[in-house]
Amino acid sequence: MNFISILLLPISFLYGIISYLRNFLFDIGLFKQKEHDIKIISVGNLSMGGTGKTPHVEFIINLLKDKHSLAILSRGYGRKTKGFILVNKDSTATSVGDEPMQYFNKYNDISIAVDENRNHGVKKLQEHHENLELIVLDDAFQHRWIKPNLSILLTDFHKLFQDDYIFPSGSLREFRFGYKRADIIIVTKTPVVISPITRRRIAEEMKIKSHQKLLFSKVEYDGLRRWKLSKNTDKRTDVTTTLLFTGIENPYPLEEYLKKSCQELIVLKFPDHHNFTQKDIQLIFDTFKGIFTTNKNIITSEKDIQRLDISPNKKILYDLPLYFAPIHIAFHNGDDIIIKEVFSDLFEKKA
Repeated sequence: MNFISILLLPISFLYGIISYLRNFLFDIGLFKQKEHDIKIISVGNLSMGGTGKTPHVEFIINLLKDKHSLAILSRGYGRKTKGFILVNKDSTATSVGDEPMQYFNKYNDISIAVDENRNHGVKKLQEHHENLELIVLDDAFQHRWIKPNLSILLTDFHKLFQDDYIFPSGSLREFRFGYKRADIIIVTKTPVVISPITRRRIAEEMKIKSHQKLLFSKVEYDGLRRWKLSKNTDKRTDVTTTLLFTGIENPYPLEEYLKKSCQELIVLKFPDHHNFTQKDIQLIFDTFKGIFTTNKNIITSEKDIQRLDISPNKKILYDLPLYFAPIHIAFHNGDDIIIKEVFSDLFEKKA
């Protein structure tokens, strides 16, 4: 912890107490959680973000969508609208948020909606889809007005919640012991290989409870895909320099992936969920043009593409060889079998 974080500890403690009191009122039943007559899976984290929540939601969707009728419900972080919206072909990252748009662009065979009032959103989704069996709540670990059938908590391998602090000294939204509410804890963004010793150490440090399952996942990339609006048709196989720009919380896995395929990686980092301004896009353009080689390309994340698509200044980048890097989640050492068994058991129980 640095000096500034230490100075902020009193504010962090106050923030944590407020969060604790809210959770306590739910725990004693003064604030009522609603149980719905449909399966609810909550996916979230203790931190402000950056744990890989979106690809884990996609993992769940890929696993279950061919067997069950399901939907995704998000609050639509960063959108400029209010209330319930069913994501459609006319939606944008501005109207529903970048994550719901990413889901929609991948899964046009399921319902995806946003609503800051999750209980209202569940009701509206059921009205829209009368045979709905499951709703996945995106970023809902702190949303306690709904009682989920299964609660999944994510934590970054490089910044585990037990090593973090309450905001603003750290990135936690609540005290660490909030992890006890989770049924499954997934350590995300792990190395390609993780040893049994490391797994045991993390389990011991987290003080995993008897009712909880601790799983470990890693990020795998699906190659590079050309931006649909790019007019550049170059197909370079001898790239020596890559310019990466991102507006996501923790881009380091993408950085590590790209370093394997180029000699030099230049990185422009913007805040999480950043909406790219004309100044930002001009900076990206000028930085790319200033790279002293013709063997170069420009890459961003799949989530950033959703926001770039709606920028009124995106045409500045049309002539550049711009790609994005889709990802998916893989589990270690049979952990995928465990989570499949949990989901199977979930549907054998009554909602």
